[in-house]
Formats: sequence, structure tokens, C-alpha cells
Amino acid sequence: MLSGRLYSAMEVPLLLESVIRRLKRDKVALVAVCVIGLYLFAGLLSLAGLLASGFAEQVGEAYAPPSWAHPFGLDVLGRSVWERLVQGSRVALIVGFFSTAIAIPVGAVLGLVAGYFRGWVDALVVWLYSTLDAIPTILLLLAMALVLPTGKGLATVCIALGVTSWVSTCRVVRGEAIRQKELDYVRAARSLGAGNLRILFVHLLPNVLHLVLVQASLVFVYSIKSEVILSYLGVGVQNFPSWGVMIDDARLELVGRGVWWQFAAATAALFVLVLAFNLFNDALKDALDPKER
Repeated sequence: MLSGRLYSAMEVPLLLESVIRRLKRDKVALVAVCVIGLYLFAGLLSLAGLLASGFAEQVGEAYAPPSWAHPFGLDVLGRSVWERLVQGSRVALIVGFFSTAIAIPVGAVLGLVAGYFRGWVDALVVWLYSTLDAIPTILLLLAMALVLPTGKGLATVCIALGVTSWVSTCRVVRGEAIRQKELDYVRAARSLGAGNLRILFVHLLPNVLHLVLVQASLVFVYSIKSEVILSYLGVGVQNFPSWGVMIDDARLELVGRGVWWQFAAATAALFVLVLAFNLFNDALKDALDPKER
């Protein structure tokens, strides 16, 4: 329920239009969107081969410091840290998008089903997410990344994060579905002969959509940070620039030689992107639920 009113599936475009209008009036949200857009633009250009395509080529002496030609310096093999940084943004956005695309539908559907049907269905879903939640997240991610048949790599990271990140979404949607199912509009739909599927996805889903959108933003950020951790530990992205791989490579450089530019570039890129998403998430939450302003 948004702004004290109920929404049907036909009104979802109006809901989204209202949210966009409110976000446009928030200067902090606009800045955050611009920053995210720059990362996305750089990632798409690198994916198309139009930017940072020579990230694996030696372009100068090893450990060359930042200069006009190479603003973030060169690494141990004389490769441009800037180009590897851009490729790392591509990896981060790919992981964030596909992990969210897996986790959000799973969490939303299980949460709706559990909250609406209750009984043994609810008990089964609660047992499932309680069990997953009881396992330390990093250990669960490591186990998933190691046992998946796709082996180490980008696809494995996306699948591992997707199948372990739906718990919070399921819990939040389940709680709201329990509350919503007792309201008059659900009882009216049921009395008019609406089936369970129609009630779930035409009536209930639009009224928990604001929670789903906020959770999608949170899962996106969580996936990016988790990918960096997994790559740093050596079970994430392999043989391709990732911020986690860059930080791992820069660790010995920083301690042994005092070479700070690769470490600083990777951590700054991660910090700015995560900060932009967090600011956008706060603005999105306010736009979707004005009572919390």
C-alpha cells in the first residue's frame, strides 16, 4: 500500500510514474542516479569493446605512478589500472544485475505464497529461509561457489549470489502479505470468485511492489560487495579484471613496495558506487513510502 491507497496491476505504471516524479525533485537522488549512470555507461562501452579494450596489454613500465597518460598508474605487469578499473565496473554491474534478477523473483514469490496461504506452506518457507539465514553468509557463498558445476567464474558468482540473497526479500514480502491478505480488497476479490493466482499477482503483488523495489536495490549493492569479497578470496571471477582481484593484487604491492594507486583506485571505485546506490535506495524508500519522510 502506497500513500494510504491500494493499487491494482493496471495502476502499476501510474505508481512508477509517481515515484519517478518524486525522485526528480530530490537532488541527492539525481546525483546518485548520475553516478550510477556513469558506471553503467562505462560498463556498457567496455562490454561493446569501445572502452578499455586493451586492459591486458602492457603499456609501460611496471609500477609506473599516476600520470596524465595513465591517471591511475600501471600495475606489476605494466597494464593500465584505469582500464582494469573500467572492466571491473563491468563485472560488478553484471554480477549485481543477474544476481538481483535471480534473488528478487524467488524471494517475492515465496514471500507472497507463504504470507497468503500460511499453514504448512508458510512453515516450509520459514524453515527454508531460517536455515539459510543461520549459516554464515560468507561460508555459504564460498560453499556455493566451490560446488556449482559451472566452476569458478562470473556465472558461478551470479548463481551463488542469486540463490543465497533472496532471504531478506522473502521475509519482508511475507510479513506484508500476511497484513494485506486480511484487508477488504482481498476479501472482496475472493468473494467475487477471483482465484488464488489472480489474488496473488494482480491484487497483492502491486501492493507489496514498493518493498520489492527497495529490496532489489539492497540486493544489488550486496551482490557487488560480495563479488569483491569472493574475488579477493580467490573463488570469484578468474582471469579477468575485478575490483576484488585488483585489491588482492595490490595488497602485496602496497606492503612490499608502497605502490598504493591500484589499491586506492579499486577501493575508491567500490566506495563511490556503493555510496551512490545507498543514497538512491534511501531516496527510493522515501518516494515509495512518503509516511517515512
